[in-house]
Amino acid sequence: MSRTPMGWPAVARCIDQRLTELGLSQRELAKRAQVSQAIIRELQYNTVQRNRGPRTLTALSTALHLHPDHLSQLLLGNTPPPPDTEPEEQDPVAARLAAMEQRMTDMAATLDRFRVDLAMILHNTRRD
Repeated sequence: MSRTPMGWPAVARCIDQRLTELGLSQRELAKRAQVSQAIIRELQYNTVQRNRGPRTLTALSTALHLHPDHLSQLLLGNTPPPPDTEPEEQDPVAARLAAMEQRMTDMAATLDRFRVDLAMILHNTRRD
């Protein structure tokens, strides 16, 4: 699994960059994503770091013409999936299935890391 800079600073950089690339204002993004402009301001300038509902990051990703899981994956430090097509042309069911597949892949990798860590702990405990 690829790792990229993670957390809210990575989300902030991405939002800022995409707003510039697309020539959008915070107000226009808020309207497209159906979230408040205050949320976008907090995320773009990384002023308030709190848990956001998955719908918020998905809506913002889609409004920024990114894969629906793009911002969520940045937050976790994972490489976001590339957009297959423009969001207007994506089949919503296919997009959700792709997002679920990406989440399952990430969870499998996490479980594998836990398995390795647990095996090391058990090995070291038995030696004592």
